[in-house]
Amino acid sequence: MDKNTIPNDEAIFPIRIAAKLLNISVHTLRKYERDGLIIPFKSPGNQRLFSNNDIIRINRIRNNINVKKISINGLLALISLIPCWKIKKCSDDERLICKAFKENLSPCWLYKHTDNICATNDCRDCDVYKQNFDYENIRETIRLFYGGR
Repeated sequence: MDKNTIPNDEAIFPIRIAAKLLNISVHTLRKYERDGLIIPFKSPGNQRLFSNNDIIRINRIRNNINVKKISINGLLALISLIPCWKIKKCSDDERLICKAFKENLSPCWLYKHTDNICATNDCRDCDVYKQNFDYENIRETIRLFYGGR
């Protein structure tokens, strides 16, 4: 890798710069975070930071909202259908105590995980979070695990 190249997953953009790159408001980015669509990095001083991958993710979320006319609640409902327990290969015992498995009302990263495979993992690093932010990705993930076309 060229020493001048920044990895796509490195947190480099403060929220104001990210908002400017995305041509949206800081308020909108904070709303996406509150709603659970994004998980920004946090600096030691609790400043929100974004990577190139985050910018791509947010652009695709915006496309889902503005072009495909899928609401934030609609995206969250679709994401909640993703069988994270199958992707993470949770044991039957872990499923019994996992709210994401039992309730299945929100994306798994919005639940507090204790006593399961996700308890010590950073949701930002999880494939369930990283790969399922666009309608097409979500649809393919659901199709893969539940069958169908």
